[in-house]
Amino acid sequence: MTQTNKKYYFGKDLEAMSFANNYHRWLLAEFLPYLKGSVAEVGAGIGNVSKLILESNINSLTAFEPSVNMYPLLEKALKKDMRAKAVNDFLCIEDGDASFDSVLYVNVLEHIEDDVCELACAHTAMTSGGHIMIFVPALPWLYSELDTQFGHFRRYTKDRLLALIQRSGFSIVKARYFDLAGIIPWFINYTLLKNTMNGQNVFIYDRLVVPVMRVIESLVSPFIGKNILLVARKK
Repeated sequence: MTQTNKKYYFGKDLEAMSFANNYHRWLLAEFLPYLKGSVAEVGAGIGNVSKLILESNINSLTAFEPSVNMYPLLEKALKKDMRAKAVNDFLCIEDGDASFDSVLYVNVLEHIEDDVCELACAHTAMTSGGHIMIFVPALPWLYSELDTQFGHFRRYTKDRLLALIQRSGFSIVKARYFDLAGIIPWFINYTLLKNTMNGQNVFIYDRLVVPVMRVIESLVSPFIGKNILLVARKK
């Protein structure tokens, strides 16, 4: 990341999304074929995704979390797995010696003001032929007060994200919209009504809607979605 100072992060999205187990398993299943060897997770938060990554057959996981209040929770979540290491820092660490086969950004890139510089850091930190995996909020017209509260600088269009990744020295492996069913609930609840996210709503959506949409989207890739899922390869 381009920031130089560690910060506190008090976004309620991490707390609410801790109830989204099916959702996280769905997106991780999309990334699983590309999670190899030494893995870096950038912006790991409190470890919700990190713990699922460790269920795969990887060699090691380095989970970067610069937030000074999130980091102790992340460290606690990972301490039982010898393959995992939590780092209270950004990916672009000073020594620059790290070399990762896979780099993962799940709901992180939108929090970074200079995403161009961040992707340059990721490119430098990766081995040749390694894969970068990105999951971001989509559709700028869905941007809401909730996005602002979460610290989002933007919601992406697919074309913008593809262009950004290719300019950063990666070749696209796959890129698609994700979670078609989430568009209308988000637009009504957060863009129009300006509601806040809570764990109960996330839990209901995760239990009732996500399993159905996972089956549907495995058969037909949606032409639009609440998020974008992308995998790219370092040339």
